[in-house]
Amino acid sequence: MVVVQASKLNLPNPSLCSPHITSLLFEPNSLSLALMHSDSTFSLYPSVSPLSLSSLPPPQTLINPPSSSSTFLLLQNPNPNLNTRVLFIVSGPYRGGSQVLLRFYILHRQKQFVRSKVVCNQKDLHFDQKLGVLVDSNHGVSIKLAGSVNFFAMYSVSSSKIWVFAVKAVSNGDDDDDGVAVKLMRCAVIDCCKLVWSISISFGFLILGEDDGVRVLNLRQLVKGRVRNSRTSNLSLKLGLANGVVGDNVNSAAGDCGHKHASGKCEGTLEKTCNVYLCRKSDRNYVSVKQRSVKLKQDSCEEGVCFAAFKSKEFETSKSRRRIPLKAISIDAVSPNKFVILDSDGGLHLLHLSSPVIGSDLITFMQQLPNTMKVQKLAVLPDIATRTQSVWVSDGYNSVQMMVVSDMGSAVNENDVNESEEKPMQFTVGLTIFAGEKIQDLTPLAANAILILGQGNLYTYATS
Repeated sequence: MVVVQASKLNLPNPSLCSPHITSLLFEPNSLSLALMHSDSTFSLYPSVSPLSLSSLPPPQTLINPPSSSSTFLLLQNPNPNLNTRVLFIVSGPYRGGSQVLLRFYILHRQKQFVRSKVVCNQKDLHFDQKLGVLVDSNHGVSIKLAGSVNFFAMYSVSSSKIWVFAVKAVSNGDDDDDGVAVKLMRCAVIDCCKLVWSISISFGFLILGEDDGVRVLNLRQLVKGRVRNSRTSNLSLKLGLANGVVGDNVNSAAGDCGHKHASGKCEGTLEKTCNVYLCRKSDRNYVSVKQRSVKLKQDSCEEGVCFAAFKSKEFETSKSRRRIPLKAISIDAVSPNKFVILDSDGGLHLLHLSSPVIGSDLITFMQQLPNTMKVQKLAVLPDIATRTQSVWVSDGYNSVQMMVVSDMGSAVNENDVNESEEKPMQFTVGLTIFAGEKIQDLTPLAANAILILGQGNLYTYATS
């Protein structure tokens, strides 16, 4: 029998904090909680355990508006003797939206989030001591941030660009400051010709949610790249056809890729530079990246880039019989090579990926998961140590389900793709929660625990 512990988490006195909560983020490694309020203010709580609290204290750190998006990022050093640091990044418009303002807050000795000094010396990036990092690009109507270990991505809908940044902790010469300075490096800029509905950066993959599926980029190959002579240090990747890369013609040396246009051509312009290390939570083998740049010819495309399409029925309107594409609106990692994707019709899909090996093409396939509700909210806490994962879903009204998906540890290779496609996933509903308020947001606290945001109230549920 499953025993469920439920409790309401009382909020601080409204006079001590901002208006009602609209969304939340939880970072499980440091037990850090970020609450976004209706006026786009953020409240940050370090080292907090919602399951053992009856009420939240007043926030130690308040981030003033305007804010458009946010993400947590783990600063992991290749030196195992150095602790992993936690960074909270917030984007917002500046100068009427003509620039993007990035503010960085680092968890200081596990006690409080403090403003971090940022070192950046690349073109179009400028650090202002009072403001933060100013990016010389139009903020526009929407910005999306997605963070992981040492890397984060930023997507601007109006600019049709995705920036991939690397971050690492640096010493600022002040022993009392516990090294709160970070170095910011732009590794890639992706020029998009398709709308991107969601972004995930995790376990060495950058995944873009598009119409009818997702585009997968091997982050290691994107950052490390091939050694070629070039005078530039930027990356521009045109996203185009469903299984290829479309871009401008350039005259330079190039590599090749297994995903090509029907004509046999893969068009694209890619240039990149970086001087960082790339790692993930389960890795001890760090990839050193020297400063370099790469360009590709029009008739070639980048290795490690592919499109994985949904395997589902086509939807048509009743009047025009025009096909309606399914949008990939949420992407969550459940293991290093499996990702759960939520589409705009409330369906769930499981993306299988090959292990990210430098110099090899990605092997992918998509499975549609059975579900008992039209899902509106999706939350997953990946745990690479287990072969069974809990996937929390909500219909956006009053119900939440904990679904258990088994066999998460198996990798994909070219020999067992057909067998894996035919093999049904072991999928069960382990728990159903009926809330008394309409559910606005949810985030996993552990494999067996969830934090739910109702109509301005917070609730915790844990199973045993």
